[in-house]
Amino acid sequence: MSGKPKINKYANLKTLAKKLRDDHGGAELILLYAYNRTGKTRLSMEFKDIGKRKNNGTADTLYFNAYTEDLFTWENDLEGDTARYLQLNPDSTFFNGLKDLALDETIAGYLSRYADFDFDIDYGAWKVSFRKDDEENIKISRGEENIFIWCLFMAICERMLDGHVSYQSNKYLYIDDPISSLDDNNAISVACDLAKLLRRAASRTDQTGAPAPIKVVFSSHHALFFNVMCNEIGRSKEGEPRVTHKRYFLHRADGGVYTLRATEDTPFFHHVATLAELQRAADPNTGKLYTFHFNALRSIMEKTASFFGHADISFCLKALDNEEDRALYNRALNLLSRGKYAIHEPTEMGEDNKELFRRILRDFTTKFQFALPDILENPAAAVAPAPNPAPAAMATT
Repeated sequence: MSGKPKINKYANLKTLAKKLRDDHGGAELILLYAYNRTGKTRLSMEFKDIGKRKNNGTADTLYFNAYTEDLFTWENDLEGDTARYLQLNPDSTFFNGLKDLALDETIAGYLSRYADFDFDIDYGAWKVSFRKDDEENIKISRGEENIFIWCLFMAICERMLDGHVSYQSNKYLYIDDPISSLDDNNAISVACDLAKLLRRAASRTDQTGAPAPIKVVFSSHHALFFNVMCNEIGRSKEGEPRVTHKRYFLHRADGGVYTLRATEDTPFFHHVATLAELQRAADPNTGKLYTFHFNALRSIMEKTASFFGHADISFCLKALDNEEDRALYNRALNLLSRGKYAIHEPTEMGEDNKELFRRILRDFTTKFQFALPDILENPAAAVAPAPNPAPAAMATT
C-alpha cells in the first residue's frame, strides 16, 4: 500500500452504520478493531435498526453483542439451593425456531472444545441446566456461562447459513466482542472457530451454486483475538475460495466524529495506534492525561516485551540507558497501573505524574523507534520534552 491510508470520517454512528451496510467495498467481511468505550455495541444496534426500518420492522441482521447476553438470566434457586439453571427469554426473535433446530448436538460439539461440563435444554420451560460427572444442576462460572451462550449462537449461525426457514430473512451477520470473561487459550480457539464460520458465510452459495453470501461485520477490542481473526481470515485455505475482506481501525474523535482507517497491511496497527493515542493525551498543550493512561502504557510495554520473547516489562526498562530512570520507571509503572489506578475512570493525573508519564513515554518510544500512525488527518504534536524531576517527586494521585 503506497502513501498514507485514507481516513474516512462519519458524523455519527448512524451514518457509519449505513456506510457499513451499503458499501462493503467489494468485501463480504469487515473486521473492526476499536478500543473499549468507542461505541461498538451501539454501532451494532444502529446497524440492526437500519435493517428493521428498511424492512418494515422485520430484522435482516443476526447479531451477537452485550444485548444478546442479556437474553440469558441465571437462576440460583435461593430457597432450595439445588435447582440452578440458565433462563432463556422466549420473547426474543433470537430464539425463533429454537425448538425445531435440533441444536443440542451442534452446541455440544462446540462446547466440548472449550469446557468440560454438559448441559440439558428444557425447551418447554425455556431453561438450561448444567451437569458435570455425577453432579446435577451445578453452578457454572460467568466465563463458562458466556462460552455456553456463544456456542449456542454459533449453532444458530450454522442453521442460518444452512438456510433454515426461521432465519431466511437474515442477510447480515454482526458480531461484537464475543469473548468477555475468556482466558487467552479459549480466545484463540474461539477465534479460529469463528473465522472458519465467517469464511463460510462470506463464500456461501445457494442450491444452484450461485453466490449467496451473508455479509459480515465483526468488531473487537481484544488485541489477541483480533490478530488471530485477521490471520485466519487472511490465510489461503486449500480447497476454499479466498475471502475478500477489509480491516479497519475504528476511532472516536473529538466532537463525536468517528473515523475508519484501513489496516490491511498492518495487522498489529492497533498496538502502535494505542501509542499514538498516548502521544496525543501527553501533549502538554492540547492533551489531557488520566490515571488509566499508565495502564495503557504498561500494556503496550508488556506486548513489546512479549514480541521480543520476554516475559515482562523489565526487558523494555533494561533497554533504557539511565539506571536511576529504570528504577523510577519500574516503580511508577508497578504502582500507578495497579489498584485504584486500574479502574477506567476519568481521574486526571497530578502534575508530577504527568511529567513522569511523559518522560517514560518519550524514552520508551525513542528507544524502540516506533513508527507511529496518524489516527486523524491532523494529529497532535509528539510528546514535548519534560523536565527531569527527582525520583522522590512521584505522586500517588
